[in-house]
Amino acid sequence: MPRAIRDGVSIYYEREPSDDGTDRAPVVFVQGLGYGRWMWRWQREAVADEYETVAPDNRGTGRSDAGLPPLVARLPRKLRAPLLLKVAGYSVAGLAADLEAVLDDAGIREAHLVGASMGGMIAQQYALEYSRAKSLALLCTSHGGPDAVPVPEETREHIFDVPKGASDRETLRHRMRPAFTERFTNRNPHLMDRIIEWRLEQDADEPAREAQAAAVLNFDVSDRLDRIRMPTLVVHGTDDRVVPAANARLLAETIPNARLELVEGGPHCLFIENADRVSETLRAFLDEQR
Repeated sequence: MPRAIRDGVSIYYEREPSDDGTDRAPVVFVQGLGYGRWMWRWQREAVADEYETVAPDNRGTGRSDAGLPPLVARLPRKLRAPLLLKVAGYSVAGLAADLEAVLDDAGIREAHLVGASMGGMIAQQYALEYSRAKSLALLCTSHGGPDAVPVPEETREHIFDVPKGASDRETLRHRMRPAFTERFTNRNPHLMDRIIEWRLEQDADEPAREAQAAAVLNFDVSDRLDRIRMPTLVVHGTDDRVVPAANARLLAETIPNARLELVEGGPHCLFIENADRVSETLRAFLDEQR
């Protein structure tokens, strides 16, 4: 069970060799806010024939330690959330340092980074601070800061408010609604049930999720994007109700070697709802780098 240690916190990662056994730069998949490794199952499968894959659990998620002060984690949410936001939460810089610890532990000298939402923020920060990124694929994400188009208030309330008296399953279902189209959820009830089970098994618990949210809210690399020089693919759904698609255009316009791919009608979780389109686009981009 591979693990990297940074600042006394254990970070778990999965590593799968390519089916053909060739020695290419691996593809590293970085998760979104609170999400477990399950979110990348479609894209990992799509590249597995020719690319080794690495999938770390962000701290506080899945099998990785949270590293939060025990007292903070035990506080009631009304006291805990503001404290995590202002003092005790994570930072994207810290999560990028965790990723560097994972790649160092795995002996990986260069890698293709694929990040969605918060994972895309971690990938940007990593590319600016460390030297192992060969290419970037940034899905449904933002550069942060005051110039970014914010999460709509209605969506923010839906994602972060806990329905009174709701079970864990009902809470997850409620929070996921803005990330998918209603048409998709209505047509795929069994898949949505499976996703709920995967989330219950692998996702971050509530304190760690709030700590990750603090990292997202305080993230801003808008003034440094022109320093990202590696080939970059920006993918975004035009109907993203969580991170508006205008953020993708800002990224593509500012990163010097970036290409924008908009998925018409795609939601925030387009890597699931539009899995075939996203996987094909990602695979083509990776093959170009060879």
